[in-house]
Amino acid sequence: MSTIEENKKLVRRFYAEIDKGNVDVLDELVAEDYLDHSPPPFPGFPPGLTGLKQIFRLFWEATPGTHEIEDQVAEGDKVATRLLCRGVHEGDLPGIPATGRPLTMTATVIHRIENGKLVEKWSDKDLLSFLQQLGVMPEIGRAPE
Repeated sequence: MSTIEENKKLVRRFYAEIDKGNVDVLDELVAEDYLDHSPPPFPGFPPGLTGLKQIFRLFWEATPGTHEIEDQVAEGDKVATRLLCRGVHEGDLPGIPATGRPLTMTATVIHRIENGKLVEKWSDKDLLSFLQQLGVMPEIGRAPE
């Protein structure tokens, strides 16, 4: 059984590996039947580990960047992490051509860990700001581009 500190370490490693573009390490860190209760706003990805890897590859290629952990709290089998995500929109996202714009987004993510792997995720991401930075949604008080 994992300890709270081991669970926090697992989540920190998850983000560190993603920041390196090391998507294949997810096989070691994430359960095959991983359940994402808050998937990205782009449809068409399969569920589980397979879909997660596809999503992270897409985002790594289109918006390489970092996840800065600002806070992390754990209890039982769950770890809550508050993040600041930074990147640059260098490649196309589904329906959104590359803009070259810098991006920042805040997120609060809860992971559930079982048998030393991430098995479930809930997140609250600032998608409105993300889409505004991409020029997809107008900022309040500004006309669309």
